[in-house]
Amino acid sequence: MDFRLTDEQLALQDAIYAYCASHYSFDAIAQLEGRPLRADRWRQLAALDVFRLATGTDRGGLGLGIVDAAVVFEVLGSHLVPGPLVWTALAARYVPELADGTAVVGGVDADDARDEPVVLEHAQDLDALLVLCDDGIRLVAPDDIASIEPVEPTDPLTPVALTRGLPEGRPVADATVASEARAAGTILTAALLVGIADRAVRAGVDYTSHREQFGRPVGSFQAVKHLLADAYVRASLARSATYAAAAMVDDPGVGDPHRAASAAKLVAADAAIRNARTCIQVHGGMGFTWEMIPHYLLKRAWVLEHAFGTRSQHAEHAATALEMEMAR
Repeated sequence: MDFRLTDEQLALQDAIYAYCASHYSFDAIAQLEGRPLRADRWRQLAALDVFRLATGTDRGGLGLGIVDAAVVFEVLGSHLVPGPLVWTALAARYVPELADGTAVVGGVDADDARDEPVVLEHAQDLDALLVLCDDGIRLVAPDDIASIEPVEPTDPLTPVALTRGLPEGRPVADATVASEARAAGTILTAALLVGIADRAVRAGVDYTSHREQFGRPVGSFQAVKHLLADAYVRASLARSATYAAAAMVDDPGVGDPHRAASAAKLVAADAAIRNARTCIQVHGGMGFTWEMIPHYLLKRAWVLEHAFGTRSQHAEHAATALEMEMAR
């Protein structure tokens, strides 16, 4: 299997990077707090076909794969682009009536919905809500949700609200599709986390290259080099695991996509959280202030770590799958 990105994938990544750099620069990130999802920017993302990359051509999508989507979502993650990106991409791929990718689609995993209250992200901006169940996917209209109570979010760019229960909703896909959607959602979330892990490394390197102490850039000190080198390795391993898992969704004959998705999410979440902490550390006292970018990276990583299963849940899934394989 060739893990090198094609020229087309690199060009796609560059195009999304250019858009994100001009619309989601870190210098202006604080301006997004409060109501981070801007309708005009969401329409622009949809126009760039960010959400329809892996949607079949029979439904008006580009007919590419999860690998191509992961390449793009890594860039979105590195720029902390707000919104229910993964759920909207899943809706475009698996729910025909939402295939154009223009609607703002949120989602809830049924495992999380069993307990009350249910947490909804970007609740006030949603056009539709997907509920991912073991027996299929259900579509819920936001207007049918009885009560929504906004609460203080962990990530200032990911507003959250609580509801005491969800309506039954309308079935739109069966259990097989739901299982595939869960694996794809896990991998795309891992791709966002890879972007955060990579951005934390770059932010740390940039700061330590310019910040001087004792007449030298602090990045020249051995201890700082070791911290950033470890962070780089974590980001690289997470990227490899995520792309490999995406390739298995596109071609299940290569390996088990569910086990690979668990491994990717586990490694990517660990890399994003640890790298964000490293970024804070190498920034010194400045790293703890809200004027600097590291806290945004860490808080988004914390939020994404709980999307489509936590690290501990995926570690259990991977261990169980490995145990079953060894018992054969």
